[in-house]
Amino acid sequence: MLMSQSDQKVIIIDFGSQVTQLIARQIRELGVYCELINYKFFNKLNKFDKSVKGIILSGGPKSTLNKSAPKINISKINQNIPILGICYGHQLISNFFGGKTKFSKKKEFGNATLFEKKKSLLTNGFFKNKINTVWMSHSDSVDIIPRKFKVIASSSNSKFAILEHKERKIYSTQFHPEVFHTNNGKKIFFNFLFKICNVRKNWTDNKKISNIINKIKFSVKNNEKVLCALSGGVDSSVLAHLLFKAIKRNLICVYVDTGLMRMGETEEINRIFKNKFKKSFYIINAKNIFLKKLKNISDPEKKRKIIGNIFIKIFENFTKKNKNIKFLAQGTLYPDLIESKSFSGSPTSIIKSHHNVGGLPKKMKLKLIEPFNEMFKDEVRKIGKSLNVDQYLLNRHPFPGPGLAIRIPGSIDKKKINILQNADKIFIDELKARNIYKNIWQAFAVLLPVKTVGVMGDSRTYDYVCALRAVTSIDGMTADYYNFKHKDISEISNRIINEVNGINRVVYDITSKPPGTIEWE
Repeated sequence: MLMSQSDQKVIIIDFGSQVTQLIARQIRELGVYCELINYKFFNKLNKFDKSVKGIILSGGPKSTLNKSAPKINISKINQNIPILGICYGHQLISNFFGGKTKFSKKKEFGNATLFEKKKSLLTNGFFKNKINTVWMSHSDSVDIIPRKFKVIASSSNSKFAILEHKERKIYSTQFHPEVFHTNNGKKIFFNFLFKICNVRKNWTDNKKISNIINKIKFSVKNNEKVLCALSGGVDSSVLAHLLFKAIKRNLICVYVDTGLMRMGETEEINRIFKNKFKKSFYIINAKNIFLKKLKNISDPEKKRKIIGNIFIKIFENFTKKNKNIKFLAQGTLYPDLIESKSFSGSPTSIIKSHHNVGGLPKKMKLKLIEPFNEMFKDEVRKIGKSLNVDQYLLNRHPFPGPGLAIRIPGSIDKKKINILQNADKIFIDELKARNIYKNIWQAFAVLLPVKTVGVMGDSRTYDYVCALRAVTSIDGMTADYYNFKHKDISEISNRIINEVNGINRVVYDITSKPPGTIEWE
């Protein structure tokens, strides 16, 4: 039986999709509490508690035609609990109830036009003139539908793109309503929650804060202290404020100067937090340690793991001098987890290690506190706003824990760091001066391990190439490049070349995510 955090909730059964948490995000934004569980965990459950009002089956990377594909016994779900299947879940439902799925020669990835065939509670207000644009990502398709299921909508490559079993309250979609690219996708979740499951809105920012604080108070005993890894970014800053509200004198905030920070970062963080947390705030100068350990290391995964290990060693050494520190608190977000490892134990593809997730050593003396590891950055910003965290901190662009180490592909040295710091500062200052910083999710400069010939005055130069990256996004799971005005990008590039010694060429990255990641390493 599942633990109940609320008197009413929805359960998401995860089959390993990279975007499963987007389902949870949509539900939470609609004010309903939900829990995400691995399909293996579901198979071990005897029953659900009475608070479960709906079940959602996620997408997944495998084919339901594969013998080793994840499966569940849907008959274990009480018949009075509505079910919504998405993509893999759509096919799983069809197969379970007697339909058939086949491998499609013509795959369907990206935008697709969906045509309404029949009215349904699930799609009330979803279509406009019986048409909508949705996001597909599948190789298999339902070929024969089960008995008692009706076709609600079709696309050119998926005859049975939405199915329903009205009496049993089972619905399924071949497309992904949870992703940003599906037009009006939230309407599907709204209808499922409030018209089919009849669940109440019960999950607000204040409820989230209260829930997190109660968990922290339950875990941290009276004489135990929590070390908060404070980088000054949005996530760690909000976490520090939340911990302060929960445990106050039991909190110790530690900022580590890795030597891989942006220009002026350490001085700025000291100015902000020394005043806020006073004697509970510490700065550790570890520049030489990081640079020494990263010397001649060019592999990005090795960089991340080295950085993660150094952070832990620094924190553990700090605890030897400061008694009763039992916990390490980190502002880890869901996108960090989904790229570093499978969050719920499902067969999700690993993209890259994050220093605070995949870079952590297997054995640690400190217990982890990561209250944001099921959230996205915009959710954390909302919590920060409720906690009255300074707007300057909340509106900062994301900055990775490994810092400039992953914005200098190849080996790292002080000279390269200095060049990149200067270029990055010009870029960010210009975005703010032109009043476009707030329109961009994340922006930064990258120093490429490439030198090119140039001409400055009458002299030949042979210097580094600087790549500029600026993206728009909602949650960091998907992103598109920011479409600069030609005048802006031209003037910014020109200023970097003229003012930063060591750079004679600037390029602009126009890669979306996917296929690229936001950071270069």
